[in-house]
Amino acid sequence: MLQASQSPWHSGELAIQRSLGVADRMDTLGRTSLRNFLLDQHREFYPLLPFIALGTVDTAGDAWATLRAGRPGFLSSPDTKTLSFDLGRDANDPADIGMNDGDSVGALGIDLSTRRRNRLNGTIRRNGAKGFAIEVVQSFGNCPRYIHNRNPEFTRDADAPATSPPQISSSLDAHARAMIAQADTFFVASYVDAEDGTRQVDVSHRGGRPGFVRIDADGTLTIPDFNGNLFFNTLGNFLVNPKAGLVFVDFSTGDELQLTGDAKVILDSPEIAAFHGAERLWQFKPRRVIFRKEALPLRWSNGGASPPFTEDRRLGDGKKAAGRALSDPDAVAGIDLIKPGPCRCRFSRWRGARLRRAHRRLTPPAACAAPTTSSTRGRCRAVRLEPGIPWNL
Repeated sequence: MLQASQSPWHSGELAIQRSLGVADRMDTLGRTSLRNFLLDQHREFYPLLPFIALGTVDTAGDAWATLRAGRPGFLSSPDTKTLSFDLGRDANDPADIGMNDGDSVGALGIDLSTRRRNRLNGTIRRNGAKGFAIEVVQSFGNCPRYIHNRNPEFTRDADAPATSPPQISSSLDAHARAMIAQADTFFVASYVDAEDGTRQVDVSHRGGRPGFVRIDADGTLTIPDFNGNLFFNTLGNFLVNPKAGLVFVDFSTGDELQLTGDAKVILDSPEIAAFHGAERLWQFKPRRVIFRKEALPLRWSNGGASPPFTEDRRLGDGKKAAGRALSDPDAVAGIDLIKPGPCRCRFSRWRGARLRRAHRRLTPPAACAAPTTSSTRGRCRAVRLEPGIPWNL
């Protein structure tokens, strides 16, 4: 039970929240959103999934992210404190080293076909070689923003291992660079060690347009951080502990590219403007690179891009598009609008001239990330059609 004097956030998360002036609001939200158990809707969600993202830490203290697959039902929740896995060990997966009894782990249940996701972290409990459970320490839901729609299909038995051995390197080769350059999605693992000796591991989803991750000549990756729920679990972890693990997936082949290395957060820099829609950046320098061909028994068909990455393709980029839309209400007919709210990313549809009057009813200022004035009569008057560009009505 969290004491009244304790913050629901650790020092790294608090540092970024304070820099944005949202720490008080996030303290209240954190006390209601972060739970030490699984909600019934989450317990019903996990058994529907054909894969799950995991974040672990190996014996050297390096973070790894991975995807593990199984037929729907391989995940189950016998009670509100437990997520069980019918899943064997995989010696070719570097993340498996950090999946022993008593190890701390992060998990992300994500359904790409519905863009729904839930996160948890906890402690692994094993009783035999086949299967394990996560004893839940923290659980919370995430919104669907930046998740590209994809539909999965199994191409081999879920328990059948990949036939190709992993390829291990200390740097990015041409194939790895090409895989990252084409990616519109990856997953990132991070962790912090608390003063009381406990470890909190997190694994998170990142999405953008294909090529949203920049690759420098020395192999450093630069990643834009778009507006989101203001939790700052990943970036907050990096401020305390720069260790990071990334996994890129080729959704057409099932290949996995796993990287471990060190991250650096960039909260204020002119370079941020070079990344469309970014509010801050982070960089990652890999130290170990592992490519696993056909690691996953799944292949995904493309079901469509996430709404935040389709809106400005219809309207054009930047403030010029904002001016056009505001001068011509019909220009935004049928566009998915992102309403500022507790997670700053709820989607809704509004058409034409209804936009101006409808949005005035959306969000009370206490839950809104946008500035308000007395003339708004206590209601939010800002809307976002794309990350980073406020459309004030």
